[in-house]
Amino acid sequence: MQLKSLAFKDGKEIPNEYTCDSSTRINPPLSFSEVPLHTKSFVLILEDPDIPEDSKQRLGIQVWDHWVLFNIPGDTREIEENTIPIGVSGINTNGNIEYTPPCPPYGVHRYIFKLYALDTMLSLPEGSTKDDVLSAIRGHVLGEAELIGRYQRI
Repeated sequence: MQLKSLAFKDGKEIPNEYTCDSSTRINPPLSFSEVPLHTKSFVLILEDPDIPEDSKQRLGIQVWDHWVLFNIPGDTREIEENTIPIGVSGINTNGNIEYTPPCPPYGVHRYIFKLYALDTMLSLPEGSTKDDVLSAIRGHVLGEAELIGRYQRI
């Protein structure tokens, strides 16, 4: 399975318009390909593993969750720029259910878009946490893909 964006290449910089340094604060376009047969839904998670140590200790977390989406229909092959796909929104580290754009306090951070193809729909409510979602997908993952973008504030 592959996850790509027309806005940036894997491992390269995320354009400013998809970050907190833009007034638009919109999500980048994403496309899925080579999807496994019998995929019934997708999970999409965007996380930053490069958060400062003081935040890790203060908040008791290892990564910052920017976007948690699940029950995206299995026939979906793209998420357009500045759209919320059909599906269910989970809660991110900011405590909301929307896309939270990259906004590192300092240095270059990696932003990892993780896509999971599932053989089921999840029986979870809106606002579920990433941990709830990852627990629920055990035994149901047909395929996985990642797309990594980098961003540093100037």
